[in-house]
Amino acid sequence: MRKPCKLLFGFFFLGLTAVLAQESLQDQPLVSPEVREDGRVTFRLKAPEAASVRVIGNWMPREGFGRASEAMERGTDGLWTLTNPVLPSELYWYNLIIDGVTTTDPSNVHLIRDVASTFNIFIVPGGKGDRYSVQSVPHGTVSKRWYDSPGLGKARRVTIYTPPGYETSTEDYPVLYLLHGAGGDEEAWSDLGRATQILDNLIASGEAQPMIVVMPNGNAAQEAAPGKSSEGLKQPTFMMPRTMDGDYEASFRDVIDFVEANYRVKADKENRAIAGLSMGGFHSLHISRYYPDTFDYVGLFSPVIMPRGNPSAPVYEALDETLATQKNNGYKLYWIGIGKDDFLFDEVTAFRTRLDRLQMPYTYLETEGGHEWPLWRDYLTVFAPRLFK
Repeated sequence: MRKPCKLLFGFFFLGLTAVLAQESLQDQPLVSPEVREDGRVTFRLKAPEAASVRVIGNWMPREGFGRASEAMERGTDGLWTLTNPVLPSELYWYNLIIDGVTTTDPSNVHLIRDVASTFNIFIVPGGKGDRYSVQSVPHGTVSKRWYDSPGLGKARRVTIYTPPGYETSTEDYPVLYLLHGAGGDEEAWSDLGRATQILDNLIASGEAQPMIVVMPNGNAAQEAAPGKSSEGLKQPTFMMPRTMDGDYEASFRDVIDFVEANYRVKADKENRAIAGLSMGGFHSLHISRYYPDTFDYVGLFSPVIMPRGNPSAPVYEALDETLATQKNNGYKLYWIGIGKDDFLFDEVTAFRTRLDRLQMPYTYLETEGGHEWPLWRDYLTVFAPRLFK
C-alpha cells in the first residue's frame, strides 16, 4: 500500500526539482558583453523600469574631452540590447548610462579604475587584443613591495614584475623602470596598461629579453595608491601635489637602491631602462638627464616636457647642458612616441627641435590617436623588444 505514495512523492520531487532548475536558469546572469568571433559585441541589460539606456565606450567618436554614446534597444520584457559593428582586436572600456546616470555593467565583473572612474573592460581577440590577454605561456610574478625613501621622507609602495623562472634561477636580470601618468599610481601600468601580460607574451615569443619591471608610485605626496596607504580609503584625485616640484626625480635613486639591494639585477647603465607615459614620460626625461650616466634606454610615451608653473627646483635647470652631458655619456636608445591628435603634440615637436639642435639621436614614432591607454600599451609592445639587446 505504501508503494503508490512513494511513487507519487518521487514524481512530486522530480517535478519540484525541474521547476527549481528552470527558475535557477532564469536567474542566471545575462551574458554582457558577448564578444562574437567576427568582432561584433552585444551588450545586454535587464532594466524594465528604465526609460533610456546607452553604452559609452572608447571605440566611439570623441565629443570634446569625452566620447559619444549609443542607445540600446528595449525589448518587450525590459531587456535592453545593443550589438556593435565589428571592432578591431583590442582591449576596450565602456560604461552604461541608465536614465542619465553613468554606471558599470552588472553582468560584467571585469573592472578597472582610472583615477576616480571605474569602467568595465572586454577584449576582442585575434590581433592586438591577444597581446593584452593571459595566454598559455610561462608567467612572471607580480609583487607589491614597500621601500623606504629617505629623499621623500616616507615608506612607499611599488609594484615589481619578475620574469618567468626568476625564483628558480640564479641569473641576474636587467631592469625597466616603468612610470605612470598624472592621476595614476603604482597599480596603473599593471592594471590599465596590462604590462605583466604584455611582458609575459613578449618574453614567451622571444621578442623581448627576460627583465624585471619596476612600477613605482610617481606622486611624491603619496605613500601608495588610494586605499592602499595609511591615509585609508581616500578618494583618488587627478593631479596630486608635488608631482612636478623636482623632489620625485631627485629622490629616484631610492627606488633604484631598493631594487638593487633586494633583487638579482645587473646593476649597471647598460642594463637599466626608464620609460613612462605623459607625466611618467616627463619624469623619465628629467630623471634620465639628472642622473645622466644611469640609463642606456629611455622611453617617452606622449610625454609632458616641462613642468607646469614656474618651479625653481635644480632638477629642471640647465636643460640643454644636462641633455648634452647625457648625449656625451652615451646611450643605446632614446625613444619618443606620440599620437597625432595628442594635446601634447606641439610640445613634443618643440622638444624634438631642441634635440635636433643638440644633435642628440633619438627614435621617433608618430601614430594615429590621442592621449590614451591603447597607444601606451602599443608603445610598450614596441619599446620593450628593443631593450637590452
